[in-house]
Amino acid sequence: MTSRTAFRAFQLIILSAVATSSLATARSLDQRPLRISDGTQFKPKGFYPKFSWDTTPLYFMFGDKNRLLTQEQVEFIAERTDFLCIEKSHGMKPLGFAELGAKHEAKAFKKVKPDMTVLFYFNAAYAWPYTSYNEGFTKERVRKNPKLKKALVTNPKTGELADRYGALCYDVLNPDFRRWWVNTVAKGVKESGCDGAFIDQMHGNVDLRKDKKAKIEKAMGEMMGALKKKLGPDKILLANNAYGDNAKTVFPVSDAIMFENYARTKSSKESLLAEWGDMLTNAKAGKISVFRLGVEGTWRGHMQPSMPELSQQSVGLSLRIIFQYS
Repeated sequence: MTSRTAFRAFQLIILSAVATSSLATARSLDQRPLRISDGTQFKPKGFYPKFSWDTTPLYFMFGDKNRLLTQEQVEFIAERTDFLCIEKSHGMKPLGFAELGAKHEAKAFKKVKPDMTVLFYFNAAYAWPYTSYNEGFTKERVRKNPKLKKALVTNPKTGELADRYGALCYDVLNPDFRRWWVNTVAKGVKESGCDGAFIDQMHGNVDLRKDKKAKIEKAMGEMMGALKKKLGPDKILLANNAYGDNAKTVFPVSDAIMFENYARTKSSKESLLAEWGDMLTNAKAGKISVFRLGVEGTWRGHMQPSMPELSQQSVGLSLRIIFQYS
């Protein structure tokens, strides 16, 4: 997910079962099992967000480093969703740290809608220094506290600390780091009063250590499993892009999976249709799927130009596919 200072809200269709007959997801209002397109049933878990076919289910995700939501915005969002995430740096400027922004908004939403499901954001690969928990992970602060280097990855070509989009990179192969990370995310969820966690970037920075791919995948699975256990059985663990072979160790311990569709190659009709098979796998495993189509684009090199022009086209294509096969 990108870091932008301007307010943004993503409306994402939550899809858990797809293809020929049903888009069953999350939990129905009366907790009855939902029919999956292959004829089997999806049984909602008690802590899943509400689900109703009265309107298209939406998942919201938003963040503004410079401010908090107004009461009008809280009510506007609450009228349209039961499921949302407070992004990585939200409320940092007025409150000092992002976990305080998440706490403020979670409280505001639950006052308006007590059964709102709110997720706390944290990254598994990039050390965004927006919370009080990881504010030390900047180049300047690491120089003053060299012990922090043990939790970070070094660029093999330069010998310097690896940097991605302005963030240092976590070393998931370090067991001490994994313990710290699990305790930190669980603490963030508890202190912010959220109902679970949205975990971003579970690739373990494998592009910097391709020869250790198997070890990184194993370590990531262990770390996510430990987090789910630490959070407890009634908290949601939503893993971004945790589908396919690259996420085979993360998938089993996750409650929900996001299909982010962050670049042009992910927004082709072939890619979108292929994801339906992964969503069916999610539904059969009793997991929520969150399907995203970007509406603003991003600012990461080649990704930015593709999303705005494709968003409306892709939404239209997706809806035509849904109606054609439902």
